[in-house]
Amino acid sequence: MGKKYQRRVAELIRAHLTTLLERKANDPRLQMVTITGVAVSSDTRYAAVHYSVLGDAAMQAEVQAGLESAAGWLQRELGRRLRLQNTPVLTFHYDPSLEHGEHISGILDSLGLGEEMEDDVPFNEPDGRS
Repeated sequence: MGKKYQRRVAELIRAHLTTLLERKANDPRLQMVTITGVAVSSDTRYAAVHYSVLGDAAMQAEVQAGLESAAGWLQRELGRRLRLQNTPVLTFHYDPSLEHGEHISGILDSLGLGEEMEDDVPFNEPDGRS
C-alpha cells in the first residue's frame, strides 16, 4: 500500500476512535482520553494508537487497561464504519507529549514568562494600521 493511503487510513481511524470514545464508550476510564495519533502498518493489518491522558501513573495504567479491554469492541466498530479489506488490530501506546507540554507551561507560568510574552505582542487593528 502507498504512504498516502496509509496516512489516510490512519487519520480515519484516529477520527473514528475519537468519536467512539467520546460518544459511545461506557467505560468511565475512557472519558478523558485524547487520541494523539495513529500509525498503520504498510498492509493496514496493524494500527498503533497513541493516546494521552492527564493524571498520574495510576490514572495512565487505568486508561491503558480500559483501552485494552475495549480493543475488541473498538476494532469491531471500526470494521463496520471503515469497510476496509483488513480491519487493523489495535495496540495502544501512551504518548507523554501533552503531559510534557503541561509541565513546560507550568514552569513558564511560575517564572512569569507566559504573561510577559503575551504583553510583548503588538496589537494590529483590523484595517492594517498599527
